[in-house]
Amino acid sequence: MFTGIVEELGEVTAVENLGDASRFRLRGPVVTDGAKHGDSIAVNGVCLTVVEHEGDEFTADVMAETLDRSSLGALGVGSRVNLERPTAVGDRLGGHIVQGHVDGTGAVLERKPSENWEIIKIALPADLARYVVEKGSITVDGISLTVVEAGPDFFTVSLIPTTLALTTLGLKQPGDPVNLEVDIVAKYVERLLTTTRGAAQ
Repeated sequence: MFTGIVEELGEVTAVENLGDASRFRLRGPVVTDGAKHGDSIAVNGVCLTVVEHEGDEFTADVMAETLDRSSLGALGVGSRVNLERPTAVGDRLGGHIVQGHVDGTGAVLERKPSENWEIIKIALPADLARYVVEKGSITVDGISLTVVEAGPDFFTVSLIPTTLALTTLGLKQPGDPVNLEVDIVAKYVERLLTTTRGAAQ
């Protein structure tokens, strides 16, 4: 489990095409500190397993399902990525419950800078819109954010200078894809209500 509090802005150093999968090598001195084979690291909000670890770099295999469902397939050598290690039991939950299981992708629609913050509007797939509410939580490229406005096919988030400086959202431009993970609690509630209604009929 993750919290959506990005630990560092890493970099893709190599991408190997394996046919029905890809192997990524990524640099991140913070998240690789103490890392070992089999550990999990979230890359732009996608939970990946460490295959190899050497120095401040690690490799991870990404299957076709993940490449199809997320924006990781668009990454190349030099791409910057948000990195986060899993939350340890007993740590503070600084963001919200994030699984690292991407529900879909959106795209940056526009940026509106202000003196001390910036509003970013992001396209929202229709099948995910029902899980997004104003003042609720959403994960964008692995970043736990609060929804400002929830539209039928978009949402907006307000970013503070720290988020702009230390994550990929400071670099994204209109048209750029982003990974989206909606609040798992909303999905469980929907499932429970659907099951309850079905049993009552």
